[in-house]
Amino acid sequence: MKLVLAITGASGSIYAQRFLDLLVNDPAGPHDIHVALSSHAREVAAAEIGQLTFPPGVQVHGDASMQVPFVSGSAKFDAMIIVPCSMGTVGRIAHGYSDSVITRAADVFLKEKRKLIVVPRETPWNLIQARNIVTLLEAGAEVIPAIPSFYHRPETVLDVVDTVLARVLDHLGLRHPGAKRWMEEEGRK
Repeated sequence: MKLVLAITGASGSIYAQRFLDLLVNDPAGPHDIHVALSSHAREVAAAEIGQLTFPPGVQVHGDASMQVPFVSGSAKFDAMIIVPCSMGTVGRIAHGYSDSVITRAADVFLKEKRKLIVVPRETPWNLIQARNIVTLLEAGAEVIPAIPSFYHRPETVLDVVDTVLARVLDHLGLRHPGAKRWMEEEGRK
């Protein structure tokens, strides 16, 4: 798949790093992966996980220059995933405020009817944020909040993170190798 992974400055850098690692090691790959970093993504990642690491072959872009292929509707990409997605980014996308590479790319994916998956991590939401989420849903985005499940009794932080990322991979048509599903025998303990 040809994918854009956008990483914003919301808390939850571990979701982005783990998702990138899963994509790079996906048996269904290799995938053509472009990463777009917001101006605060590295700063938040440094506070949470030390730093983001990018495997060879992953193309990394900043959020200022529009000289990237995925901000044009003529460029063919399969999906864009924003993880974690700040509520500020949600608001800018919901209102068509394409002032950065990430928000312009999201705007393009919506207008071209391409898959846009938004993974907000912030909580609680105020009414404005909830309405912005509804606007994204109405525009065709898929919203998968970073709300983990616990029925398979996760034992590590990565187990918890993976419950969210398995859902994101499902929506891309990819399989998480360790996904545990409700009422499947391997998911019961």
